[in-house]
Amino acid sequence: MNPGRRTLCRRRDALALPLTVVLLAALGGSAAHGVGFTDEFRLRDCSWSSKGSTNPYFNLRPGYQLVLEGEDDGEDARVEITVLRQTRRITFEIDGMPVTVRARVVEEREFADGELAEVSRNFFARCRHTSDIFYFGEDVDNYEDGQIVNHDGAWIAGEDGAMPGLIMPGTFLLGAKYFQEIAPEAEALDRGRHVEMGIEIPTPAGTFTDCVGVVDSTPLDPEEMDAKVYCPGIGQVMDEDLVLVEYGNVTP
Repeated sequence: MNPGRRTLCRRRDALALPLTVVLLAALGGSAAHGVGFTDEFRLRDCSWSSKGSTNPYFNLRPGYQLVLEGEDDGEDARVEITVLRQTRRITFEIDGMPVTVRARVVEEREFADGELAEVSRNFFARCRHTSDIFYFGEDVDNYEDGQIVNHDGAWIAGEDGAMPGLIMPGTFLLGAKYFQEIAPEAEALDRGRHVEMGIEIPTPAGTFTDCVGVVDSTPLDPEEMDAKVYCPGIGQVMDEDLVLVEYGNVTP
């Protein structure tokens, strides 16, 4: 991407607050083995939109981009999340009736020590009634030495029994628990739990307030948890040890 075409906010004079321990502690000792994660949603009540920014923590406006950087397993890591102009039609069934949704494509590029490690194209749509953002699957290209080696992690709602999951509710309720992915055949069963509100977090891109904390987990590996922070009007600003360094509009 040509840096000259960016209109991104960028600052590097702030230090990121290490919130991972705080967010995980908010779960309590038994959280990884917790039950009661919602996997049924009133999708039949939704009319769908593939764009917009009415959800305060998840922006589907084409051209919007977030860039997070940090260290992951001893390697310099960078993640570029870009809302593309592309959409994808996805068909699944509700109570035996086919439903087709036009979902927004959000591309995520992950780099490790400057080398491209993964490109995923994620599919999201917004329920107009609630502003809930639902996740309809992803295409995945995993790289080694500049070559695609597999597509592990890919899934699509409507295929192999997969159904849409909830990625971010329009109203953030402390303690809410829900499945973000419902694709057991693809071993994609990520879950989210709301653990904190009112967070203030300094990042290289600025200091943000009234943010919320979500801890992701999966029943496939109950010990694996991932702490994330989302801020109103911005979106995701922290993912474990990665923090926001740039955000704003780009020309895709």
